[in-house]
Amino acid sequence: MNAQQYLRRSVLALGVAGLLAGGAAAQSSDPTPQQQDIRSDKKDIRQDKTDLAKDRADRNADQRDINKDKRDLTKDRVDRNQDQRDINKDKSNLRAADAKYGANSAQAQADRKDLHADRVDRNKDQRDINKDKTNLTADRKDRNQDQKDINKDKRDLHKDRKDLRKDRKGK
Repeated sequence: MNAQQYLRRSVLALGVAGLLAGGAAAQSSDPTPQQQDIRSDKKDIRQDKTDLAKDRADRNADQRDINKDKRDLTKDRVDRNQDQRDINKDKSNLRAADAKYGANSAQAQADRKDLHADRVDRNKDQRDINKDKTNLTADRKDRNQDQKDINKDKRDLHKDRKDLRKDRKGK
């Protein structure tokens, strides 16, 4: 083979190699800005869906707490009202015992003891009522905040889906 043929074949081989290298570079794994936007939008959508699910779970848990607090509040009010009726009954029994047996009689002392125990119970029930009201207010506040978070996540999800559609169209 003469030098001229050898040179031609070498140039031809280099040209083909250059074309192959150029084609490979054109198909590189570096995503285009549009592909990056689409990938980013999909990631944002997944994150928004996760946030939305967590906020809904939180809101539902808060609603269950509210319902429990309402039941506790009702029960405590029933107990307090029963204790107040017992106090009123013990007062009338004490007046009757004082009038019939005297202020220092055993019956009057027993009625005073019952009256004191009923007042202690009533006051304890009132403290429970106050605590349940506080818990109820806090749970309502948490639930309302969770609902606000849900609404925000829905808006974000809508915006991200809109961005994804726009990016897919290439605009």
